Amino acid sequence: MADSSAVHWHPSAAYLYVLHLDGPALAWEYLRRNPEYRRVWQRHRHRPQYEAHRWGLRLLEDPTRDARDAYPDWFPDPSSVVQVYPDADPTDDALLFQLWRFPGRKHLTHDGKRLVLTTQLVGRMLRMAISPALEDGMAYTYAIHAGCQLRDRWRAIEAELAMLDAAKVHRTAIATGRPGRTSMLHMRTLQALDGTLAGASQRGVAEVLFGITAVTERWYDDSDLRAQVRRLIRRGQTLTGGGYRRLLQLGRAAQGR
Repeated sequence: MADSSAVHWHPSAAYLYVLHLDGPALAWEYLRRNPEYRRVWQRHRHRPQYEAHRWGLRLLEDPTRDARDAYPDWFPDPSSVVQVYPDADPTDDALLFQLWRFPGRKHLTHDGKRLVLTTQLVGRMLRMAISPALEDGMAYTYAIHAGCQLRDRWRAIEAELAMLDAAKVHRTAIATGRPGRTSMLHMRTLQALDGTLAGASQRGVAEVLFGITAVTERWYDDSDLRAQVRRLIRRGQTLTGGGYRRLLQLGRAAQGR
């Protein structure tokens, strides 16, 4: 087992928030555990633009802040980011842009070119990149990148746009489903990764994740339990080492690949 002073990763309850994260938020959870990224942050925290693009960011973000409190500015934009522009030819029933009427907890940042709005509600997150030409009360339109992946990009933002419908938000709040298998996999992967980073052995990680009784009965050279723990650790290391970028551009459907 790891040293008893490094048991912050033991309580599974500390990882429950992971079950409600989307792709970009999960990507941040893996990147912030990268030892080299943490060293870069310590050296250049007062120059957050330094080396940021190396990690797929516009600005360096504090790795001590988890996805509930951090708002990394990814570069290029994740597929789930909704770009918002003034509507040049609005209809009579066009919706008007009213920032403070959007539901949920809001966070605004400026990346030097535009405002980026993050709205969080009922385990969902909507990210909007707002054109500097758009003002409150103006009719607006959404934009997504053209190309062969147009349909996939639309699917990546379709569910998030439903957050702007108050009735749908209310129904979602009532009928929030159980986390899926992919979410559970990410939760266990991050816990196993933290155990490894804290110095725990593979058996030590298994005892925390699956219990001492299960390890006593099922831990031997070719056991399925041992192979499962190895896969979790290897998966975490791959995602932390750069694989997290896959979570940014392929939408929810690809989070488990």
